[in-house]
Order: sequence, then C-alpha cells, then structure tokens
Amino acid sequence: MPASSLCDAHINSSDKSLNLDDWVTSGKLGSREAVLVFRTNILNPKTRKMLLETTHVQVDRKKGDGQACSTPNEMGPKGDLSPTIGKTPQNNPTHGKLYVSVNKLTKFNNVDNFATKSHDSFSSCEEVSSDGDETQYNESKSRAKHHKNNNLFMAEIEDNLAKESGHDSITASQSNLGINTSEEDQEEASSEEDNECGINMPAHQLQITYKFIQTETKLLRKIFNVHGLTEVQGESNFNLLWTGVHMKLDTLRNLSLYQRVNHFPRSYELTRKDRLYKNIERMQHLRGMKHFDIVPQSFILPLESRDLIFAHNKHRGPWIVKPAASSRGRGIFIVNSPDQIPQDEQVLVSKYIVDPLCIDGHKCDLRVYVLVTSFDPLIIYLYEEGIVRLATVRYDRNADNLWNPCMHLCNYSINKYHSDYIRSSDAHDEDVGHKWTLSALLRHLKLQGCDTHLLMLNIEDVIIKAVLACAQTIISACRMFVPNVNNCFELYGFDILIDNTLKPWLLEVNLSPSMGVDSPLDTKVKACLVTDLLTCVGIPALSPEMRSHYDSKTTRLRSSSCQRQTDTTESNTSTHRSTKIKKKSLGLAPLTQEDQRILRSARLQYTRRGGFVRVFPTDDSMQRYGHFLDSANGIPISTPTVQGQTFQTLVTQHNYNQMLHSNLYCPGSRCIKDDNCQESRIRQYERALETDSEIPFLKKQIVEKCEEEGRRLRKQMLKKIGSGSTLTHFQARQTFCLYLESVLRRLTQEPKDSHEKIILKFLNKYGGGVKPPILFRNTQNVSKARSAMVAKLLGDFLEIYKRDTESYVDSFDHFGMIPTSAYSLFLMHAQESDLEAVLTHHTNITGIMPFLYNRIGFSVPPTPPIPSGLHGFLRALPAMVSTSGVVRDVSKYDGYFKNCDKNYENVQDISLRSRSTRGSK
Repeated sequence: MPASSLCDAHINSSDKSLNLDDWVTSGKLGSREAVLVFRTNILNPKTRKMLLETTHVQVDRKKGDGQACSTPNEMGPKGDLSPTIGKTPQNNPTHGKLYVSVNKLTKFNNVDNFATKSHDSFSSCEEVSSDGDETQYNESKSRAKHHKNNNLFMAEIEDNLAKESGHDSITASQSNLGINTSEEDQEEASSEEDNECGINMPAHQLQITYKFIQTETKLLRKIFNVHGLTEVQGESNFNLLWTGVHMKLDTLRNLSLYQRVNHFPRSYELTRKDRLYKNIERMQHLRGMKHFDIVPQSFILPLESRDLIFAHNKHRGPWIVKPAASSRGRGIFIVNSPDQIPQDEQVLVSKYIVDPLCIDGHKCDLRVYVLVTSFDPLIIYLYEEGIVRLATVRYDRNADNLWNPCMHLCNYSINKYHSDYIRSSDAHDEDVGHKWTLSALLRHLKLQGCDTHLLMLNIEDVIIKAVLACAQTIISACRMFVPNVNNCFELYGFDILIDNTLKPWLLEVNLSPSMGVDSPLDTKVKACLVTDLLTCVGIPALSPEMRSHYDSKTTRLRSSSCQRQTDTTESNTSTHRSTKIKKKSLGLAPLTQEDQRILRSARLQYTRRGGFVRVFPTDDSMQRYGHFLDSANGIPISTPTVQGQTFQTLVTQHNYNQMLHSNLYCPGSRCIKDDNCQESRIRQYERALETDSEIPFLKKQIVEKCEEEGRRLRKQMLKKIGSGSTLTHFQARQTFCLYLESVLRRLTQEPKDSHEKIILKFLNKYGGGVKPPILFRNTQNVSKARSAMVAKLLGDFLEIYKRDTESYVDSFDHFGMIPTSAYSLFLMHAQESDLEAVLTHHTNITGIMPFLYNRIGFSVPPTPPIPSGLHGFLRALPAMVSTSGVVRDVSKYDGYFKNCDKNYENVQDISLRSRSTRGSK
C-alpha cells in the first residue's frame, strides 16, 4: 500500500476543525518532504483563544447545517470562519514566507491585529505567555499532579524552577491547597485551553511524539504542547528526542527515517573546551596560524605545565583557568601566575584578554546560536538574534581585581546573584540592563562609527572555522552510527568575546545552550529561536501507518562500509536517472539520486529557515574555505595524511560540498539564487526582532505570608514533634530547601551579611556537583561581589538538591508522620526563623538529619549541638556534614575572611570618624 494512501486513510478518518495544510509545509501532506510548521504566535493566549472559538464556531455550524465538511478550504472565501495561518502558495518561488490572515473574525471575538506579518520568518517572534498552568519540570509533572493535595512543596519547587527558567505562573501552593479557588480554576482552565488547542493541531492527529532526557523543558514543553505534540517516556518510540547530554550510540544506530535528535555523535569534539582547542591548534599547525587565529593561546594542564611556564616567562599573565568539561561559569577563575593554579584536575588555561570591548565601562560577551543541520555536506546557520551579556561590576584592569568574577566573567548564572544586576522588564527594551540583544549592540556600535559589517563577517568566519576544525571526527562518527542523513541536527551556543579592536575571539561552544528565560527579552529571543529551529530542521508530518511502513522497509540497509544510506531500489536506478538531469549548458556534473535528495532537502530547508541565516554554503564559501577541504570528498582535513593514505579510503569518494555549492551558486545557473549575500545577511543581523503584539510576561505571584499565622503553625509543629511525630524525608528536605532559599535571598538582597564563611564551609565539606570556591584576593569593601560568588555556589547546590528531592514523594500519611496537609499549610506561611526552629527542634529531639542523609550508619556523623538563638542552625550546619573520604583544605578560607572582615571594619571606622569630624566642625 503506498505511503500516501496510508496517510490519506488516516487523515480522512479524522474530524478536522483546523486545516492541516496551515501547519504543514515543504510538501503535500503524505509526501516524504512534508514537515510540521511551528510558530510563536500560537503561544499568545489570545491567539489560542481565538483559534478555539473559531473551531467551536465551525463545529456548531457543522452540527447545525448537517454539512460533512468544515475546513477553511471547503467553506470558500466568503464563508471562511477559520484563520488561514501560514498558508504557503506552492507555486510561489519565495514560499519561505508565511502569510497570516484572518477573515471576518472580529464578529466572534475582540482580538484585533491577530496576524499579517510578512517577513522571511515562520515565527511572529512573540513572547511566551506565563499565565495559567505552565508545564512542569521533567517527569515530576504526572507525579505531582497525581498527588496534588499532598505535594505543596513539590509545586513550590516547580515554581522556583519556573522562576529560574523564566516561566512564572500563579503560585502552585494556592491551587494545591485550594485556598484560592478562582486562581485554581483559572490555572486549570488555561491548561485545558492549551491542551484543547494542541488537540486540534495536525501533530496531535498524526500522533507526533517527543521525549526529553536531562534538559530544561519549560519553554520547549510549552511549544511542543500547544503545537499538538505528545510527550512519551521510557522506551516508547518518539519522533523528536531532545536531550541535554550526548547521545548513546545504540539509540543513534536504531533511528528511523522520520526520527530527529538534537545532537550529532562526538559533538564533544566541538563542545569540550580542551578538545575544541586541540582541534583548532591542529588546524593552526596544518593550515597556518594566520587562518585559525580565533582562540586565545591555551594550554591543557597538567600535561602542558612546562609550556605554560615558558609562555608566561615570555609574555606575562594574567591567565584564565577553566575546567575542561563544565558550564555556567563553574570553576572558572583568573590568576597572575601559573604557580597559583592547582594541579589536582585537568583544566584549560588560556591567555586572558585584558582589553575587551566594554559598554558603558562594563565588559561584555556574545552568545550566538548556531544550527548545523548536516556535516556532510556542511550546512551551517546562524540565528539573526543573539544575547549580549554584560558584567555587573565596571571593568578594571588592576591586578587586585582579578578575583572578582562579576567584573571579569559575563555569565548570567554568576551575575544574576549580584545585588546591582538589572533585568530588562520589557521585551522591546533591547539595550537596557545587563542583557542586550545582538542587534541592539550592532546598532549601538554603528552609531559610534564602528564597522559592524566587518565585525559580523569575522564572527561568521570564527564560527565556520571552528566547525571545520572539528568536522572530520564528527563526519566519521555520523557515517558509522547515523543511519539517515537527516536524523541529527545540533544547536550550538557559541560564546564570543570581542576585544577593543573589534576582533572576535571564540571562548567556548556549548553543547546544549540554555533555553531558560528569565525576562521578556529572553522569552522573545528564545521562543522565536526554538520555533524557527524546529521548522527549519523539519519534523516529518507522517501518520503512524506511514511510520510503521518505513520501519518495516527492508531496503533501509546499514552498510558495513559505513556509506551514506540509500534505498536499494534507488541506487539501482540512480545511474539511469542521472543521465536525464544532466545540465549540459551549465557544464555541471550529472547528479545521482542521493545528490538530488541532498540538493532538494537543502533548498526546502532554506525556504523555511525563518530567522536563521545560512553562513555555509554561501556564494563565496568555496572561494574562502575550499582550500581547507579535501578535493576528493569535500571533508575538512584537520590531521596530516601519510603519503598514499587518504581519509576513509573505504568510503566512496564524493564531494557533496562542491556539488551543493555548484548547484546553488553556479554562475549562469537557471535555478533561483539564494538571497543570502553579505549585504542581506548584515541587514538581517542589525534589525530588531519584530512582534505583532506584545504578550505579557507575568511576574510570579508570591503568596503573602502571614507572620502571625506562621508563628501559630510553628507552635503546632513543635508540639507535634515533641509528642513523637517525625518529619518524613520529603518533608525534611522541603523544609531544608526553603530554609536555604531564604538564606540565598539574604545573600543577594543583603550583601553585607556575615554568613558567607559558614555556607562556604558547608558546601566545601558536602562536595558533590558543586565546585569548591577559589581563594579570593583580599580587597577592601567587596561585600557585594563576595556575596554574589557565595550565592552562585549555593544556587548550584540548590539546583541539584531540588532535583534529588523530586524522588521523595509522600503518597499517603503513615503512622507517626505529621499530616501532609497541615505541614503544607505551615510551609506556606513559614518565615526563615520558623523553618529554622522546626529543623532545630526536630534534629535535637530525634538525633537524625533526614534532610542530609537517608539512613543512620557509620558514615553519618553524630548530630552536633545546635546553638540557641537566631541562625543557630546555620552555624551548626558545617558540623553536620561528614568529612570521611573528602579531603578539603577549609582552613585556607579562614584567613581570607578574617582579613576581609578586619579591613571592612577598618573602612567603616574611618568613615564614621570622618563623619563625626565633619559633624563637630
């Protein structure tokens, strides 16, 4: 049975209230090229409401008139009651543009200006709405919903995670306890609206599924759900796999034609700091330093310690030290001399760029998003918009300030804890606060007379050369493990630093760039990025019958020679068909069927690119980078070849890069040229992301705590604990997590707090995934930056702790346990002092610490005496952690804090004396 008939049978049997063609592009529904369309405008709750109302009108009309069809195309132009969203004329050569129109919808609702955006993008570039019930974090969603009445703190954990990722919603504790029924109803209604909107999407009717593995899911799950995709877990089959870690080879080997995963095998060659530098270093030796001078001089310690010392003696520091496989600024510090670098772990030491580009005196760097859809042929896209991250503290080259990460590091995960950090509150304010957009920076530099055209071309050059340096190994892995050409795609986060001469330097490449959103500006950029990414990559719009048909095809062979996969029927006729498509007038080589498929896929991909700009191939890419590619197979060679030996000699030599470039940009070609010349690319980079209408980014509604109610409930809890009731592991971890969050707020809001030393000692002894802090340099009046550093470490610990807490769920109240409902009510109103009192009393009475340990044994230290009074529990916290098996030099921080405190007191005394002297005068 043909695949198209399978799809037609499935679709015709369903009751469609939306036209499937509105959400499918690149081919007729049922064809192999048909893919789903993703847009940000559907994230607008008003848009979803309008679509639902339109759908209900169609259904009511169908029932009233007894008609058998209700799709927009069947109603005709005058009776069209549904929006034709993104309908693409198949005969339009520029059908990459989608047109959004509404006909006579104002009589059914008050939504104005719903669409009408006609720009080279599939997305309307709007923000994600935060009202209503946002999707929850990973696999805890179903569990928390099942135990809705029992899991107040789980909801609070999810809200905190939502705050980290930017999707703020109505506080879940209200809905869980049923205190505010109106907000609970609003939350449930919004969730039902999202689900109902998704049900009417073609992805839901086609049973398109997705799966998450160890990744941020808030924004992604929202986009997937409103477009009708269904989440699956475990060993269930999927259409799209989105993971935050490297792929398992067994998973890659067994991918079907229609499946997509967001990583290529061996991407660590590009994303590990040490591997990235070594690959670029090889290209420097092989192709010349002048061509690959894109990263600062670096050394891998401890193997290259001698080389580092020699370089330091020749050119003095400073040097920046980075763990080889870390992210979010963890473990990074700056030193003046190599003897200050510990030798107990592998790190990458790079020459620190002391003259960076500054905005209003603040150091900045760029996060640009790079999409690679194929490595052979190499196809690279750069998203038109990026994020500019500014350091919180004004930049100063003085060596005494090297310790301060809020001055020298621009990572948001570090600077957000500084009390002076400013967030933009409006998506249209792209140059406000400590986070800008790339287009805003380019416009700012252009006003200052800088050559932004050359800057962006140099940034493109850095990206292309970094990918070329690592492509050889990734191509080899793809040929061994990936069965189909289009199975894999990858979104990389390139961190680029610009110096004061406008030369871009590549700092690192992130495997899974953060999709968390903390402001409306974040939401706008990343929501457009994700929707354009999914549309550009193309999720095949195949029915379950078609997917089963492809799965059962025996022609999908995994060749032992690791050749590119092709159907046997196609390979047998490729020679015959290729003679029919010779382009004699152009002098081009005949195309095989595999060439035709690659060329057609690249062209269709380009038409639905949205806000992505293709930087390779371009009209001049072979002229600029052709000499870095092997002339026989087009693969970038980053290793010297022995005479008489070629790369992958078993593979049939075929230059797909040359084939693709020749057919896209060959002079005199009859095909339509791509409009990605340098001038058009620069214009796209400099323009701001446009939005048709503003979607409000709702702040988290914090439940106002009643201090009197908190004290009353605290007395009840203390009385129950004194009577023999105990906290479960889940309740104890709830309380401890809330307590540490209160401490974290004090660190960020009260930078003169005096508890940093205690927290450092606790985190250092606890170990785990939190990097030990570095030895700060002694300076005066550094309380804000010091508190921000300690807060960063505590925030990292809390992130891990919350994730572990999800596995502790009390499904029922057992004997001797404080009732869940009563304890949840206490947690809602408890202040820091209330939480501390309960933890202290429970620890003293029971002699156990369930918030840190799951059992009692030899490895668990005895319960220490907890001092009475405020913050007594915090002062005893470091003694609660066992030091067995963990060797830490905690004493080295004592002298630093004593000196800092002493200097701070001296500064305060001097200021008080000067004030009193002025007053007496």
